[in-house]
Amino acid sequence: MISFCFQSCFIFALLFFFSTLFLFAFFFKKPKNDLPPSPPSLPIIGYLHLILAFFFGESFRQRIFNKEFYKNISLKDFLLLLSPMHTTFQKISSMYGPFLSLRIVNFPIVIVSSASIIHEIFKAQDINVSYRGDIAIDECIILGSFGVFRAPHGDYWRFMKKLMVTNLLGTQALDRSRGVREFELERFYKNLLDMAKKKQSVDIGEEALRLVTSTFGKMSVGSSFPKDNNDATKVSQLCVEFSALAHEFLFHKLLLQKLGISLLKKNIMDVSHRFEELLESIIVKYEEEKSEEHQGTECMDAFLAAYRGENAEYKITRKNIKAFLAELFCGAGAFTASTTHWAMAEIINNPNILKRIREEIYSVVGKERLVQETDLPKLPYLQAVINETLRLHPVGPVLPREFQQDCTVGGFYIAKGTTLVINAYAVMRDPDYWEDPNKFKPERFLASSGSLQEEERREHAMKFLPFGGGRRRCPGSNVASIIVGTAIGVMVQCFDWKIKSGNEVDMEEAPGLNFSLDLAHPLECIPLPRTLNPLATNMQIMDL
Repeated sequence: MISFCFQSCFIFALLFFFSTLFLFAFFFKKPKNDLPPSPPSLPIIGYLHLILAFFFGESFRQRIFNKEFYKNISLKDFLLLLSPMHTTFQKISSMYGPFLSLRIVNFPIVIVSSASIIHEIFKAQDINVSYRGDIAIDECIILGSFGVFRAPHGDYWRFMKKLMVTNLLGTQALDRSRGVREFELERFYKNLLDMAKKKQSVDIGEEALRLVTSTFGKMSVGSSFPKDNNDATKVSQLCVEFSALAHEFLFHKLLLQKLGISLLKKNIMDVSHRFEELLESIIVKYEEEKSEEHQGTECMDAFLAAYRGENAEYKITRKNIKAFLAELFCGAGAFTASTTHWAMAEIINNPNILKRIREEIYSVVGKERLVQETDLPKLPYLQAVINETLRLHPVGPVLPREFQQDCTVGGFYIAKGTTLVINAYAVMRDPDYWEDPNKFKPERFLASSGSLQEEERREHAMKFLPFGGGRRRCPGSNVASIIVGTAIGVMVQCFDWKIKSGNEVDMEEAPGLNFSLDLAHPLECIPLPRTLNPLATNMQIMDL
């Protein structure tokens, strides 16, 4: 926990903010070009009133001048009082328009929550907005410059994306690794069945994260991924720990770091070092097993070849490999697990939807075998439920980018270095695009859009942005959909679910200044097998 005098820090921040704005009022000149519309600002303080009104919730404003509030408060506790970024920007856009220009001190920001503007950006400015902003902590295994997620568009990013698609995430690579996912799905089912027999409650979010972590681990490094649940859980725990710190770092980067206040680097680097040590041990084990002529994975073989080969197309470092694995587990893994978590919460709260999914599965798969990923194209309603979950509860509700060159969008001038914030959450709940946007209605995704022309279809697609857009769209969307679909399929096909406490799942979103969207409370349920022995349980769990 970070301990510091929060009252002094906050007062210093406000004084710096006011004085800087005062100087800009006299010395800063606006560009001659027309900027996107802006909300009304006040003399000197600019948009501070908007920040206080929207980012700082009522709970915060009631305590801001109370000295007791600042005693022993941590940054984590402070952030829990702030409104989530996606809902804050949604409120501002609903009042002032879907295409807005803001300026915090001297840092220009453009907020977009219009599907048509987003379509124009990705059509005409895709490369221009392919950058995610300055490296946060250069030496960090995830936030630094070694991974793919934050890498600028260029030779390194293109090479790493090609390796990922060719050897792990592409259609042909997924066909070759199907057996791994089938094995992990069977083990997932067996774990649930064992807990059901013992009448134990299941934290669905934890079980989903364990399934996803193990699946990605086996797909990427094969048998070198820890087989012991305790060791495998370390990867998941480090991802959760890092995610919590990353939420705090977002606020730090947006405001405190701009003011020269550095608080979180030590904490983040501690997690980074522990994560790197664990990943190094996994890679070393992989290399040792390969030297003993054990079969490896094409994914890790390709990365190691690029690391060792003198004539490699692009020479990468060992830390690049570890950064890729960390992003795979913390990014793609957390995304997939969170979507499964939200989907099951909605399904359990809507018995009619659960019944319809089960009937569809029984009609296609039957009751004698588990649902498989090859069944998914024949299960349109299950797919619609997943899409509706992604629409209402996108794991990445805001998509930050940065304009690398001056340009024009929607007839307005955008300066180089402007931060672009695409509010996918607001777009996917916009009543102009969606009927009853706040209701969970999977049927909306069963309607055909075949009559649309190609260009209309592309613009239409910008209403639905759970995986981002453009060339930086998530490359793991296919495998994420497969894992979510089969996991939900098994849980609905084989079990009824009794909520541990209460009659309805609490759908409250996690509070605070988050850049991800998670359930505020664990989803704990007791699995009830559909029959005494719903499927064969004498599966031999072998080491892959």
